[in-house]
Amino acid sequence: MQSSDQKPNQGGSRRDFLKKSSIITAIALTPTVAVKAAENQADERFAELFEKIPLNLTVNNKAYKTAVEPRVTLLDYLREELHLTGTKKGCDHGQCGACTVHVDGERVNSCLSLAVMNEGKKITTIEGLANGEELHPMQAAFIKYDGFQCGYCTPGQIMSAVACVSEGHTSSRSEISEYMSGNICRCGAYPNIVDAIVEVSKGGMKA
Repeated sequence: MQSSDQKPNQGGSRRDFLKKSSIITAIALTPTVAVKAAENQADERFAELFEKIPLNLTVNNKAYKTAVEPRVTLLDYLREELHLTGTKKGCDHGQCGACTVHVDGERVNSCLSLAVMNEGKKITTIEGLANGEELHPMQAAFIKYDGFQCGYCTPGQIMSAVACVSEGHTSSRSEISEYMSGNICRCGAYPNIVDAIVEVSKGGMKA
């Protein structure tokens, strides 16, 4: 006869122990598998960023058929691939306007637009604004009114100024200033820039 303080059946304890061990092992292994799977997915997605895809667009009336990585901005494509360095990289966050270009006639901060987003579109940069050796009226007006100092922001200012006139936002100097506010001039040539836009908008120089 067993005493009341004798240990219970050892077989049951062993089965419980093995069952708990299996659960612990599964729990220990699951995060590793999950992490590995996540890493593999991340690697695949990272690789996709570097896999070039076809791109067809027109820049300054010239058609380009090329391939570009999905992560490349329109700004970097213009500067690094097409060597159109007139479009400047300033803040690279869409805050200074130095990279302004025209996309299908509308002004765009090219640092905020991926190149692949512009499939089939027409791009105009500062290099494509003049007619050969003949300056665009806005370029001539900027020279006439000394609308620049260091000149770094000037290409973006001019591209935005042309758009400002074509959009019809030139009823007053304050309206011009409002619609040019996305373009920063660290040299402070704002009054002269407005003077240039006013002259073009009045038809003294047809944009």
